[in-house]
Amino acid sequence: MNLKVPRGVNSLMLSLITVVLVLTLPGLAAQVRVNPSAPELGDTLSVVLESVTSGTQPTVTWKGKTYPMFAIGPNRMRVLLPTTPLDQPGTQSLQVNDGTQVQNLTVQLRDRDFPTQSIWLPPDKEELNGTDYEFDRVDAFKALVTPEKYWKGPFLRPNAGEITTIYGVRRYYNGDFAEDYYHRGVDYAGGMGSPVVAPAAGRVALVGRESEGFEIHGNTIGIDHGQGVASILIHLSRIDVKEGDFVQAGQVIGAVGSSGASTGPHLHWGLYVQGQSVDPVPWRSATID
Repeated sequence: MNLKVPRGVNSLMLSLITVVLVLTLPGLAAQVRVNPSAPELGDTLSVVLESVTSGTQPTVTWKGKTYPMFAIGPNRMRVLLPTTPLDQPGTQSLQVNDGTQVQNLTVQLRDRDFPTQSIWLPPDKEELNGTDYEFDRVDAFKALVTPEKYWKGPFLRPNAGEITTIYGVRRYYNGDFAEDYYHRGVDYAGGMGSPVVAPAAGRVALVGRESEGFEIHGNTIGIDHGQGVASILIHLSRIDVKEGDFVQAGQVIGAVGSSGASTGPHLHWGLYVQGQSVDPVPWRSATID
């Protein structure tokens, strides 16, 4: 900005004028980017904040919950947000607090058709209700939000078997429709004992065994990928890792089985963001990194 100094104005007064001008300039809000631009039910939203003010802790409020953002580069922070088949499509509000200002945004969440499937459990598994121990451990695992980001690049297919059930399928169990249920992952029809690999790097934060009360999930491995992202792999016949191990993408961690509430050998891979099950398919590309 160039100032034309009137005759007789000394340097001290010029300094005062400059300070007043700087103090009265409106603050510039940090730039927000939301991807994908046209999400559909089951997608993961990536909210990136550019030009973050040093020392602030930005947050995002989405569907009534407030989430912290994490650094992903110099002056860049991000939070990943879940959508599910149980959400209402349409205009959704998003509030970004960059530590100095609040920006209110809207996201158009598109509808999506999910198929319906009938499952008939055998008599010995029809009455399985799960145990408090099992659900408490799984819930605690899904609630993890580790500030570090462990994964890099696209996630890998955890088993070479054919995909038999996609994400989001609604189900009838032994003839009864499960109202609040949707298939929280992808099923792979790998042969009994075929290898299961880590879909991405992370820390093994959950190992559960059918013999210890994991009646529904069966033999289970949970991997914390960091920043609220987690994989759970269930119905295993073998577990090759222990809690606390750090695994790399593609590392063999167990084998396909039919433990827990399963009708036959297969691997169920569930991907969770902020404790909610999201579609893993977009994570198989490099769009979320």
